[in-house]
Amino acid sequence: MKKLSIPAMSEYLSKLIDHNIKSSLMIWGPPGIGKSALVSAVAKNHSIDLIDLRISQLAPTDLRGLPVPEDNKAKWYVPEFLPTSGKGILFLDEINMAPPAIQGIAQQLILDRKVGSYEVPEGWFIWGAGNRKEDFAAVFDMPAPLANRFIHLEAASNLKDFKKYAIEKRFNDQIISFLNFRPAMLHKVNKNDQAWPSPRSWEIANTLLSAKLSIDPAVGDSAAAEFRSFLKIYKSLPDVEAILNGNLKANFPDDLSAKYALTCALALRAENVKQIENAFMYLEKKGELEWLTQCAYDVSSAWSGRKDFNKLLDMIMGNPKLVKVADTISKLMAA
Repeated sequence: MKKLSIPAMSEYLSKLIDHNIKSSLMIWGPPGIGKSALVSAVAKNHSIDLIDLRISQLAPTDLRGLPVPEDNKAKWYVPEFLPTSGKGILFLDEINMAPPAIQGIAQQLILDRKVGSYEVPEGWFIWGAGNRKEDFAAVFDMPAPLANRFIHLEAASNLKDFKKYAIEKRFNDQIISFLNFRPAMLHKVNKNDQAWPSPRSWEIANTLLSAKLSIDPAVGDSAAAEFRSFLKIYKSLPDVEAILNGNLKANFPDDLSAKYALTCALALRAENVKQIENAFMYLEKKGELEWLTQCAYDVSSAWSGRKDFNKLLDMIMGNPKLVKVADTISKLMAA
């Protein structure tokens, strides 16, 4: 099965729409990585409708419709949530969590693009999504005839893509720093706990953190305990604001976790080109190339798309000590 990152998956789905490829699609992947949000974003970007059906929560009559007597015959009244016109995506989420009876009806939609007298309009794509058995999800085996009707793709999460998203959404830099230091905690299913870390739960944790609430209910006790231990590092960091405003005398930390924390904080708290220059010059003077490069990566993610991005590039290109940073950012922007 072809495994794609979320950005690569988005590009793949967009091409299916652009080329009007109506073959049914199945997106596999662990819970919490954003499969549903991805489909919603693709529909929005293409200005088409989306009908999101959690079919594991439906009864057969919900999808098949209700039989109503008419002229001594049974006529099926289809549910109002199925599309009748226009263009969009009919998204059958949690399809393999549905019992076999529901999967059988879904198979008719996928195979024939119709159920009884109802037909899916020509302008609609039929896509599905589901979790894998290894994710400890309560799933049913997908019948071979049904599985064979799909294009199968597997969505994968990674820190690089999540960091870019988190920086764009202006997540608390403490969360981003922590995940830089402990990337394994980005997504870690725990079958023995109701809460565990995933891209989705870290986004919830960011909201809780902003409200000064415990993040344990979002990411679980184990991940939250590690996060709190990491936060103690912040108390030992040099004054971030002072460095951004030109104080380059502070010592660079010896502790590895503190290095991650300070580097990320400098990148994400800088509000203008001058503060970024101060951050870069501090790391060039006090740190190692590894940390200067890490900071440059986070800065490029934070500033990508900004109107004043060229001012950032001009500053870097005009400073001979930052030539290596300029090369790093150029490669990142070309990727």
